[in-house]
Amino acid sequence: MNIFLTGGTGFVGSHLLNLLSTTPHHVTALCREQSKTCIDIKKQPVWLNKNMDKLETSDFSGIDTFIHLASIGVSPKTATWNELFYWNVLVTLDLFEKAHKAGVKRFVVAGTFAEYGLSADNYEYIPAEAPLLPTSAYAASKAAAFIAAHAFAIENQIELCYLRIFSAYGEGQYINNFWPSLKSAALNGEDFLMTPGGQIRDFMPVEKVAEAFLYASEDITIVKKGIPTVANVGTGNTITMLEFAEKCWAEFGATGKIIAGAKTYRPNEPMRYVPLITK
Repeated sequence: MNIFLTGGTGFVGSHLLNLLSTTPHHVTALCREQSKTCIDIKKQPVWLNKNMDKLETSDFSGIDTFIHLASIGVSPKTATWNELFYWNVLVTLDLFEKAHKAGVKRFVVAGTFAEYGLSADNYEYIPAEAPLLPTSAYAASKAAAFIAAHAFAIENQIELCYLRIFSAYGEGQYINNFWPSLKSAALNGEDFLMTPGGQIRDFMPVEKVAEAFLYASEDITIVKKGIPTVANVGTGNTITMLEFAEKCWAEFGATGKIIAGAKTYRPNEPMRYVPLITK
């Protein structure tokens, strides 16, 4: 299978490239100049050095599956509303049109649990069909991109698998995210300052997230033409952020202390984000 991947130098994308290197698939991965993967990978794909909004229909020639992971504004990184909607919505839709014109059959796209927003308060386990009520600019842009992609897939009778990722963590993650900053403090003998940690989350190793995207790319039964598949990527298990921090702290052999309550909760932060996982 010929795969075209955006976001290959990102957190999830780097791990997916590592996994794809163990398969017979031929991978072309988009890469901005001077960018490199978040982790060392076993085998290099064919790198295409272009900005995402400069891709042409011809770049998708001969591609069977388009995996779209690239996104800007992933927390705690920031971007303006205009930047978010340009890259995450308009450019994404433009890529869909070009890939479809080139004959790409399957589209596998990364979403985020943040799209659910306030809906999280209404479910113990959030189903993939829950209303999208985002509370941030980034989440709003991802929800808008999903709506556009969903309609595009139906109208053009393409195979779309849209996967909403919950709390992925692991090597190569942006240092200011929760798990990397926790690990850094632990290994440097520092105290770790955090919120009270009562948020209930579903933490999933990034390697397992990569497996979900590979499965969505390979399985012939997971999606049909014109009938988009939307699924949550998580474990379905619950743990508070404080419990998760304490578990990792012990595994790291940390000598410092976790100072819970040193920071306040984020405004409009849902306290429970746990997906309903369907087999």
